[in-house]
Amino acid sequence: MTERLMTDHLYIAGEWVKPSTSDTIAVENPATEETIDHVPAGGSSDVDAAVAAARAAFDGWAATAEGDRRAALDRLHTALSARSDAIARTVGLELGAPLKVARSIQAGLPLTVLRWYADALPESEETLGNSLVVHEPVGVVAAITPWNYPLHQVVTKVAAALAAGCTVVLKPSEITPLVSYLLFDAVHEAGLPPGVLNLVTGTGPEVGAALAAHPDVDMVSFTGSTATGRSIARAAADRIAKVALELGGKSANVVLPDADLTAAVKVGVGNAFLNSGQTCTAWTRMLVHESRYAEAVEMAAAAAGKYRLGDPFDEATRLGPVVSAAQRERVRAFLSRAEARVAAGGLDAAVPERGHFVAPTVLADVDPASEVAQEEIFGPVLAIIPFRDDDDAVRIANDSRYGLAGAVWSADEQRALAVARRMRTGSVDINGATFNPAAPFGGYKQSGIGRELGPYGLAEFQQTKAIQR
Repeated sequence: MTERLMTDHLYIAGEWVKPSTSDTIAVENPATEETIDHVPAGGSSDVDAAVAAARAAFDGWAATAEGDRRAALDRLHTALSARSDAIARTVGLELGAPLKVARSIQAGLPLTVLRWYADALPESEETLGNSLVVHEPVGVVAAITPWNYPLHQVVTKVAAALAAGCTVVLKPSEITPLVSYLLFDAVHEAGLPPGVLNLVTGTGPEVGAALAAHPDVDMVSFTGSTATGRSIARAAADRIAKVALELGGKSANVVLPDADLTAAVKVGVGNAFLNSGQTCTAWTRMLVHESRYAEAVEMAAAAAGKYRLGDPFDEATRLGPVVSAAQRERVRAFLSRAEARVAAGGLDAAVPERGHFVAPTVLADVDPASEVAQEEIFGPVLAIIPFRDDDDAVRIANDSRYGLAGAVWSADEQRALAVARRMRTGSVDINGATFNPAAPFGGYKQSGIGRELGPYGLAEFQQTKAIQR
């Protein structure tokens, strides 16, 4: 699968280099539980080398004309597009994503994001009274990315940072690192200047911590758990380095009484189970008006029953495994403690004997204050909660330490918009609206700091200077 890729190397200063240690990390196929490859377990000296390369490249890249930077991203897009089939296959192997999801989202979405940044030419200067306001690159960026969307989350950070004129050291998740090697294979082909983009694989406690605390890293952009985000913010705070954090979520899907219930439930279940429920924006709480609650539970259970578990490379599979044995046991532990009615799935439902599978599960009669309604489970588990009126729905939706995403369904768009405005969350979809990869993405409360995607994502990697004249 990766014979032609340099998965035993790191990528530093425009070259594939041997890591400083011989330690490696096994990469598992979660559908078969087989080891499919190994990548280097990099160390602090590898981080030092990568950061030094990024620092050495920064002045030249920052001074490069914006059009030339976009042209470099265009070459990268061309090279990465040629690898789209390999990307889908690699994500299918290391994450267990079904082919349809791997092709359209895991491979397709990052290409869309990269295309946007390759085409975008935002103003780098503006006039405000007697001031010239200049937007300059923040510097050397450490990008630390998660396992659930292993290329999209990388490209979201890297494309924006490079477009802004920053240089980057990437640490991908050690659980799904292989697709990053396809990216860097494309980077090498595209001829990006040495040191502009560097790759160091390894664990969070070793490589991630070294990057977060590194004195020559100007900004840390992290996506992952809230707990790890806190640690990164503390490490960066010691030197007052900028941080951007995209963290957890427990998003509410509010189905008002006048909604198209069939569409709301079908789309809501699909959103909750996307990527085996391993999506930070997943609508894992479905809030339904009490007059339609019983019907919604029945419909959701029926929809869940149509999600076929199995081999990600079987076109009939709709739900793959969760990413690891540890993740499977985490999800099962939540289910074992849940004080709710199991409407579909659950611990006793049949799953394939081999692989880290969890049955698609619908929980009904869920207490909004209970663990399964408050904690990010990160598995195919949907909690359905009744509400009395719009005020009650908003109260329940906002009763969370998270605030990343959400949804509202109503036949009256103005009513839906009124509810959406009151939800304390970074994004809200009305009646299943299409995802916009140029719109700002990020969270309120403990879901994070800062925004990704589009012009707002670019701005995160810039400093603003005022020159009076």
